[in-house]
Amino acid sequence: RIGNNRMKIIQVTDLHLVTPGDQLHGLDPFRTLEACLADIRANHSDAEFCIITGDLAHNGEPAAYRALHSILETLPIPYHLLLGNHDRRVTYGEVFNRMPRDEGGFFQSVIHHKHGDFILLDTLSEGENAGAYCASRCAWLSAQLRVARGKPIYLFMHHPPFEIGIPSVDRIALKEPETFGRLLEGHRIEHLFFGHVHRPACGNWRGISWSTMRGLNHQVPFDLKTVSPVPKSHEPPAYAVIFIEERQVTVHFHDFLDKRTLVKRGESFEYA
Repeated sequence: RIGNNRMKIIQVTDLHLVTPGDQLHGLDPFRTLEACLADIRANHSDAEFCIITGDLAHNGEPAAYRALHSILETLPIPYHLLLGNHDRRVTYGEVFNRMPRDEGGFFQSVIHHKHGDFILLDTLSEGENAGAYCASRCAWLSAQLRVARGKPIYLFMHHPPFEIGIPSVDRIALKEPETFGRLLEGHRIEHLFFGHVHRPACGNWRGISWSTMRGLNHQVPFDLKTVSPVPKSHEPPAYAVIFIEERQVTVHFHDFLDKRTLVKRGESFEYA
């Protein structure tokens, strides 16, 4: 069990759901989500909540959102959803009509917890793959940061607000990252979590630790040359198990479909 001084949360990202039964890039995203949630139910029912960081539906399909709403009801823990560039705000809102919005109609909210404030951002810019964080959203975030002053803050968003060295992803990151970065100055941002990249990566930006991971359907290969289009791969999906305690964030990436065990046979090792 998780003690009083440590909390566990789950991050899942980039579901890219289509109409159940259909495939995307040669894979079935809904079946992979089913396997992911089954693994979470079996092993992490003690988590505080699950956050899914965007690209819920590949083309904003109503059927995909309805199927997602139905299957998420099987989770034994609360869930919170973010929007990515593949989502459609109006269609999503019609299905998930109880999700909190800010005054500008953006799906942004704060989870207040004894371990800190978990701030969920909406970086969707309708009609384009790059993300945006307009003046209205900046004003909302500034207000939340003022309220949380002195408390640990954990930010969740879909688009990275900086380049990570993969050209095909960097060209569709958050626009005007300097404006966003200045907004965070002087606040106790403990960690930044995002999706969009479809690769496991971590680092430090402006003194803030960050992490991202593979998505649930297709991945982006480690291609440091291609600019467009974004290449795809069938590397295994993963979700993150995150432990948060005083002055420490630990992020584990779990390849939940890999059930193989490495065993020794004679003088060599092989997967059983």
